[in-house]
Amino acid sequence: MANNPSVNGSSNVFVTEQGVYLTTEKELTSQDLMVLINDNQSRNVDRKRNHDLYVGNHDIYNLPIDPESARPDNRIVSNWANYVVDTYVGYFMGKVPTIKLDDDTRDEKLQDWLNSESFGDKLTELAKSVAIYGKSYLMAYQDEQANTRVSQVTPNSGFMVYDTSVNRKPIAFVRYDYLAEQLSGEIYTDNTITYFGQNGVFEDTTNHLFGAVPAVELMANNDRLSVVDKIYDLVNAYDAALSQKANQVEYFDNAYLKIMGATLPSDDDGNPILNLARDHVLYTPNVDQGADVSFLSKPDADTMQENLLKRLKDDIFQTSMVVNLNDESFGTSASGVSIQYKLMSMQNQAAVEERKFTQALRNLLGTILSLGTIVGSVDSRTIKQDLSFQFIRNLPLDISGEADTASKLNGLVSKETQLSTLSIVPDPKKEIKQMQDEQNDQVKNSLANVPSATDFLKGDDKEVKADDEETTEK
Repeated sequence: MANNPSVNGSSNVFVTEQGVYLTTEKELTSQDLMVLINDNQSRNVDRKRNHDLYVGNHDIYNLPIDPESARPDNRIVSNWANYVVDTYVGYFMGKVPTIKLDDDTRDEKLQDWLNSESFGDKLTELAKSVAIYGKSYLMAYQDEQANTRVSQVTPNSGFMVYDTSVNRKPIAFVRYDYLAEQLSGEIYTDNTITYFGQNGVFEDTTNHLFGAVPAVELMANNDRLSVVDKIYDLVNAYDAALSQKANQVEYFDNAYLKIMGATLPSDDDGNPILNLARDHVLYTPNVDQGADVSFLSKPDADTMQENLLKRLKDDIFQTSMVVNLNDESFGTSASGVSIQYKLMSMQNQAAVEERKFTQALRNLLGTILSLGTIVGSVDSRTIKQDLSFQFIRNLPLDISGEADTASKLNGLVSKETQLSTLSIVPDPKKEIKQMQDEQNDQVKNSLANVPSATDFLKGDDKEVKADDEETTEK
């Protein structure tokens, strides 16, 4: 426990460096519950910071304004956090993953349930939440009609509590809200749902039928490090540099005219009619040298500012491991292989997240299907292993190149492997069966049109017999 300090106020619950809650007890007490909720609320400050960066409410807008300063004070942001998150989520979850069961009858029922739950849309929102916060949760429940449903819960309003074993078995999932400053929520364990109110006071307990904690944690990586976390400081630095550049442009636009050694009219009080702050004129009539009228030159830092902006932008995409699709060099890549190299960092990041998602979804869907209400009665011990997941990266398809590759593999590999190289074929086994069915139909149609074909291939036996009788009568 040396690396897992206890949360202030309780000796039963602990938190890891990654913000994971652990408990040494089998159940949460009301006191432990409030300790965890208060700790989670304190972490929401950083989560709100990440969300603000994503939606464009950047730190530069909150800096104090100096009312006495005569210099420009532009506040300009480039919402790279939004671009990076949406680009990555579109790449990782732009196409709905395929979730299947081996048994065709059960799989058809599973697909109906996934469609009715808009499961693909929920996965997209989960992926975006993970990209912003580093983790999110998917929870199963039964509605008033006893229909099994799923819902996303962000880390702002929920958390998982694990045991201290090496397996980190989920002990409880807590979902809560503060409405009108009144706390309410539920604790989900293996068999029960405990409702609580203000100060974490337990109010009621009911049973559920899932047989396990009906929620899972989805994460980007074990460190719960989000895409926004990686680039937070870089985006703020870019905002500051861009705003300063805008200030410099406005500053240079407000050029100062100097008039030296020349006498201009004054107002009735003898004061010069030109004002430095108002007219941007530096007027000095009493000098020894002759008259001089010219604009003051200002130092030009445009090249340095542009280099800084470019460096910050490049660092944002390199650190986030997301490719900049608007980069000119990306569009001029000569071949598909070179494009794949440019995408490699994003592919590696997506591969890690895919494994995390697959493990979490297998556990939750296995728990849901074990109820028997969606696909019928199943063996709870094997249904999880019967689930298969296929994540498809959302990329432009080179159908012509894939077809050429598949054609070259003909005779070298199995038909299933050959078809698996085609992105337009989601299920090679099903495609092979359809090809066989089409070939059988073509053979049957060909035989049916041959004069010497047997009667049973030409049509119904009764029709053939009726034709023969009619011929005999004639």
